[in-house]
Amino acid sequence: MTLSMLFTMSAFALAASISPGPVNLVCLSCGTRFPIRTGLVFVTGATLGFIALFYAVGFGLYSVLTVFPFIEILLRWLGVAFLLFMSFKLASDKGVVTEKSTHPTPGFMTGALMQWLNPKAWLASAAGIGAYTTANDPQQVVIFGLLYLPICWLSLSAWVYAGVFLRKHVENPRLLMLINRTLALLLALSCIYLLID
Repeated sequence: MTLSMLFTMSAFALAASISPGPVNLVCLSCGTRFPIRTGLVFVTGATLGFIALFYAVGFGLYSVLTVFPFIEILLRWLGVAFLLFMSFKLASDKGVVTEKSTHPTPGFMTGALMQWLNPKAWLASAAGIGAYTTANDPQQVVIFGLLYLPICWLSLSAWVYAGVFLRKHVENPRLLMLINRTLALLLALSCIYLLID
């Protein structure tokens, strides 16, 4: 595999990982609501969940979905329900940050599950694999996933740190609550993409 191919794979991974989407919005909200460590646990789960999905798509899962389209429809509705639940949790947050939150926090498993219910993750996997790998060379899929891993983790972490920046410069709980509710609305609106696609 050439150096230019590795570079273009990395550029695709960066563009797909750092662009706004449901998982990125939850990362941003983690930064505004919880300690950094909590956000990074979610990021790690989301990253590993995405890589597992990426490899599953690369090694044949996407072709199974074309044979059994009802599975894709089921995943779509599960994704809508999950995103609306996450939106509700975010909208009901009071904007007060403490080191030991009594509210349930989005953890490792939430991050991993969210990627499997995230249409952006499915699209990024299918598009990337279709554009940069060939069916007769599984090594390309493995290399692409290994490139994607640190890029995805760093991109999602940047969203957490953006949330931390907001929290540090917006100390008014009412303003933080407004930010969280705006993020919740954006997350809920992302469900429209799932329903009209």
